[in-house]
Amino acid sequence: MSNITPFPRKQAGGPAQTGFDRIELSRIMDLYGRMVSAGHWRDYAIDLTRDVAIFSAFRRTAERPEFRIEKRPALRHRQGMWALIGEAGAVLRRGHDLAGVLAPVERRLVKLVED
Repeated sequence: MSNITPFPRKQAGGPAQTGFDRIELSRIMDLYGRMVSAGHWRDYAIDLTRDVAIFSAFRRTAERPEFRIEKRPALRHRQGMWALIGEAGAVLRRGHDLAGVLAPVERRLVKLVED
């Protein structure tokens, strides 16, 4: 009973966890909702670590994600902190703006609705 365990402290080097802000998550969830309505996506996962925040969209729960949307603040001044990664792990689009990175998926949604 005499052992005192301190709470983990926030490190001075950076944030303890990278995450999506309200506007970013709203934009991503709007796209997710439209893809679910089109019958293309069925599940999603959010992974928040110290270096990266990942939103993964699945066709089925047991598969690999069809798309991953990654936010890496460390790349903000280089290639851009946003990346769209395909099912095979290839980077499909990278940029500084979330709307530009989501554009290929939104174009695909328009094709799905037209069929």
